[in-house]
Amino acid sequence: MSKKLIKSGIIVSAMTMISRVLGLVRDVVIANVMGTGAGADVFFFANKIPNFLRRLFAEGAFAQAFVPVLSEYQALDEKNGTDETRKLIAQVSGTLGVVITLVTAIGMIASPIIVALFGFGWFLDWYHGGAQAEKFELASSLLKITFPYLWFISLTALAGAILNTLGKFAAAAFTPVLLNVCIIGCAIFLIEYVASPEYALAWGVFLGGLVQFLFQIPFLYRAGVLVKPTWGWQEKGVAKIRKLIVPALFGVSVTQINLLLDTLIASFLITGSISWLYYADRLLEFPLGLFGIGIATVILPSLAGLHARENKGEFSATIDWGIRVVSLMGMPALAGLMVLSQPIIMLLFMRGEFSQIDVLQVSYALYAYLSGLVSFMFIKVLAPGYYSRQDTKTPVKIGIKAMVANMLFNLMLAPYLGYVGLALATTLSATLNAYWLYQGLKADSVFLLTSKTKLFLVKLALSAMVMAGFVYYLSPSFDDWLTFSFLEQTWRVSAYIAAGGVMYFITLFLMGIRFSDFKVAKKSINSVR
Repeated sequence: MSKKLIKSGIIVSAMTMISRVLGLVRDVVIANVMGTGAGADVFFFANKIPNFLRRLFAEGAFAQAFVPVLSEYQALDEKNGTDETRKLIAQVSGTLGVVITLVTAIGMIASPIIVALFGFGWFLDWYHGGAQAEKFELASSLLKITFPYLWFISLTALAGAILNTLGKFAAAAFTPVLLNVCIIGCAIFLIEYVASPEYALAWGVFLGGLVQFLFQIPFLYRAGVLVKPTWGWQEKGVAKIRKLIVPALFGVSVTQINLLLDTLIASFLITGSISWLYYADRLLEFPLGLFGIGIATVILPSLAGLHARENKGEFSATIDWGIRVVSLMGMPALAGLMVLSQPIIMLLFMRGEFSQIDVLQVSYALYAYLSGLVSFMFIKVLAPGYYSRQDTKTPVKIGIKAMVANMLFNLMLAPYLGYVGLALATTLSATLNAYWLYQGLKADSVFLLTSKTKLFLVKLALSAMVMAGFVYYLSPSFDDWLTFSFLEQTWRVSAYIAAGGVMYFITLFLMGIRFSDFKVAKKSINSVR
């Protein structure tokens, strides 16, 4: 199991790396075209709404409910020689298809209402004929273009969940690359044919969803699970998924709900706030997606299968493995980005409409987000420990508590720290979320951090601190970075990252960390009690 997990994790991380790199290229293009002005704020808003719903209908709550049930059907088919898995896929795809078609149609028609709900500050300005009323009108228009992305990506995520459960991770992990390619292409080639850059990017989102959906079909056919969708709302498997998904909507999507609340409050703040938060979040998403989401993608079907086979010892060991792996890469990513945040933002975005002031503003939000990077990663590993066991009640309680905490933190911090307070509130609520998830698994005798693992995490943290100190010593001041050419900025950032990585792993080696520490130990269930 250990070799299989490591191999799958490498495949997903490699595909995710390609996607994240292209995602950064996409953001570089967007920053060059729009900067952080009103148009950028509106586009990021119009893109965020369908992406939030994607987390509910697609890889978020839906996947957490669907994968364990699919794994259960597969185990029964293997045992009994039946073909119920294909029937379940047909019923789920047909039912999901109808639901998201209705949601998409309503979203397009009611786009002004949605903008009024989540961009209330813009709505008030529009209602009173304020100077920024065009933000509300532009957001309503763009949302009609971006909302169909929900339809495409939900079925794409369904296909990806099926392929992942079958152990075929590469295709689903590569799919996001296509979205980035489409947005970049439209930003470059379509921009001169539309009224403003925001429309070109919105059509890029629409086209990206369509291409991702079509890309999955051949892989489903090759795997023998391309079936004709049927309506199955009352069928046993679909009913079970419906029962699991309702509470999971809150439990797994709490981070996205918090980000929407941030957007709502940010609509009352100065122009640029949403964009600064967006660029900071994108840089945070690079290590989070590469390591946290990549590992979570691998362990969910693995945990679901272990639970179906009642292998409690290896179930606990797999979560432990996930914690170790995301910490191995998450801690140096946190420390390195803290030290090199401004040079990296400068290198990636400071051109065209993106100014030196924007570099500083984004870096402040990034500092706040980075303080919770490890917590975000732990959530990705700990949450599957519930959903793989078809326990959605506990995460929903935790998710609601975390969401309430986020709102309180927002109200406490935003009046004094502005958009940085919003980022810090998200970090604090995520840390509480991770802590409560762990305590729940511990209370259920499912997973316990042993003294050995705690010491391991301390060694990782110390190594990351040594690395950060070393890179900080090497790095010039902000004013010096401004004098460097693009080429010099590039080689310096690359060299410091490489030097930091070498220092990190040397320190790990000196502290006694070895590759064997990342094998999945087949614990007995007594070891977690």
